[in-house]
Amino acid sequence: MSADPNGPKDPKDPNGVRAVVDEVSSWLTLPADEVDRHLSGPEYGRVTGSVSALNYRASSGDADAFYLQQLLLGRIYGVLTRIPDGPSAEGSVLLHTVTRLLERATMAAEDTWIEPGLLDQAPTEGRAFVSWLKRLARQHQSYHHPYYAEFIHNHATAEDLRTYVIQESAVDGRFDDLLAMMQVGTASNAKMEIANNFWDEMGNGDPAVVHTHLFNQIFKVFDIDGTSIEGSLSANALLSGNLAVLLCRYRRLYPEAVGFLGMMEWLVPLRFKSVVRAWERLGLPDVGIVYHRLHIGIDSHHAAGWFRNVVEPASGSEFMRRGITRGALWRLNSSTRYLDERLPASIGPAA
Repeated sequence: MSADPNGPKDPKDPNGVRAVVDEVSSWLTLPADEVDRHLSGPEYGRVTGSVSALNYRASSGDADAFYLQQLLLGRIYGVLTRIPDGPSAEGSVLLHTVTRLLERATMAAEDTWIEPGLLDQAPTEGRAFVSWLKRLARQHQSYHHPYYAEFIHNHATAEDLRTYVIQESAVDGRFDDLLAMMQVGTASNAKMEIANNFWDEMGNGDPAVVHTHLFNQIFKVFDIDGTSIEGSLSANALLSGNLAVLLCRYRRLYPEAVGFLGMMEWLVPLRFKSVVRAWERLGLPDVGIVYHRLHIGIDSHHAAGWFRNVVEPASGSEFMRRGITRGALWRLNSSTRYLDERLPASIGPAA
């Protein structure tokens, strides 16, 4: 079950971090007990040490290591968020340890993008906090990013939109599950707001307009094979999807999930208007743009309800304020990096 330590070394990967990604990936479809039985003692330390080495290289600016880190975390989240058709390593002690190593490194890296002291500036009064958070977003590079406002709106080709849809699938194709995970343990208006949002994602009970179904119609327009998407995702696209799952699956990170998903919904209408404009400009099949048209109106409504019923009532707690702000900034900052890498040099960077 382990890579041969005496085998040939990849000159571009002397510490074997690519090998540990392949190795961990190979036992994700094995029974959890089998994984733990064969990978105990020294083997346990070897695997966790290799994952730590991967994290270190990613934090040091190694782009390949960052991609591999997020690729592995995304594969593990696939095990934890999908119904398997056979054995699964879910529940493995070693898998849990590897997951936590990757998650902690990802969170630490994201925190380095937050301006020191910014989390302490949040107003304590509910409405003031919401206004401050929105103002923070409006002043952020991600808000009117030229990738949407200029490139997608005015210049994107059909192939550009195809690439865009593939990258966006890391988050858009699973939003219903994110809401389902984050609502556990909530109560009152917050639970109702999340439930209403989820029910809209479910097409209000009509299978033909379930949002994941509508999103998949775009794949048909562009002849995208959903099973091969992973190999087309960039590191920052993988990160976007991983951050969303990470925040929604842990109760202690509920405040961050509120900020992250709330900011996602608030930015959608402005961004999707550019996508609709590009789609119509190119004369692409109408069936493929239903998802985006629908979300321009729905997410405007949900964003307002989210701030009113989820964010504002929670803002009386310092723990919640800091977490909500942290999650919102994680979304804004990671989105900026993701969009910067997609933006052609001829358009120019975000202001």
